[in-house]
Amino acid sequence: MQVRKYKAGSINDAINLVKQELGPDALILSTRKMRSGKGPQSYKVKHLFEITAMPASYSGEGAVVDGRNHDFFGSLRSELMSIKEMIFFLSRSGRLEQGFRLNPGAIEVYGRLIRSGIAEPYAQLFLEKGGAFKGDGELPSKDLHERVFKEVMKIIQVTDPFSHDSGQAISALIGPTGVGKTTTIAKLAANLSLKGKKSVGLISIDNYRIAAVDQLKTYAAILGIPCFAALSSSELEFALERMKKRDIILMDTAGYSHYDLERIEGFRELIGSYRPVRTHLVLSAVTNEFEMERAAKNFGRIDFSSYIFTKTDETQARGVIINQLLKLSMPISFVTTGQRVPEDIFKATKTGILGLLFKGEPQNGSGKRFKEDGQK
Repeated sequence: MQVRKYKAGSINDAINLVKQELGPDALILSTRKMRSGKGPQSYKVKHLFEITAMPASYSGEGAVVDGRNHDFFGSLRSELMSIKEMIFFLSRSGRLEQGFRLNPGAIEVYGRLIRSGIAEPYAQLFLEKGGAFKGDGELPSKDLHERVFKEVMKIIQVTDPFSHDSGQAISALIGPTGVGKTTTIAKLAANLSLKGKKSVGLISIDNYRIAAVDQLKTYAAILGIPCFAALSSSELEFALERMKKRDIILMDTAGYSHYDLERIEGFRELIGSYRPVRTHLVLSAVTNEFEMERAAKNFGRIDFSSYIFTKTDETQARGVIINQLLKLSMPISFVTTGQRVPEDIFKATKTGILGLLFKGEPQNGSGKRFKEDGQK
């Protein structure tokens, strides 16, 4: 194996030597900080940085590669690329200059964080808080995983908006177009009425999509619960009065651009004139991070009390949820995992969301889990 060592006065100079001789795709195997050849009596102690590297294309001259060897070298190459990525971001953050040593467990955890969709600065933050960059020795991989994931869990806040209300609970789902508000309302109504044994009523104040009103009325008919369409303030007042004895009222709202501040303000004024309405911002997990942040900021004019994340089954980069929590901290109440009504929804729990991020679970949920997840 063509493994070579390169020494220089700084980590960047050493990396440049590697690139000059082995090319930009060279695989960096290890790096360390060492004293120069000065004697112990020297007043000026200098340090060198040593990088061990190999060519990216090297596979061994004359080697006979069967299927098993091919799998082995493929796995080795993947691991070496992960090490290279780790060294790259450590170098950018200045940690190599400070004498930090790479922890093999840190490389694995970093890869899992990035692959889950957690942004690089936040991945570094979780690793640092988990103790991955301590220079006094390596932390066992299992312990490092647990400590880093505990740091992620600290970011996650959860709430159940229907568990502690002594009187009538009125909740409105708000959010951009296409995030699945109407389907989520149907899932909530079915689980609350059938499994939660609550008397539920529905109101649609979507005056832009007639199909959404019809869809909600169809769900209500199947469940045997009342549903009203309120296209004006007087109709909304009438609907609330007719359902004043219901335990829970769920309001489906029109989806519109989160840049349409005039409509957002109009909705805020509409619901603000009635009894306390708790609003929940529905965001799709497949929305790009910038638009998700803007939606949360602009819909924040309505003072929403929790997030509901939908379409988590349509992406593996569910770490955008953590990114959003770090930008605008707010509890998560529910998460949807598919199209099925009422199955594909679960009450948010710290362990449930952590599993969703890193194991792809819970997914394809059941109504039973809707009832029990809050007990975790």
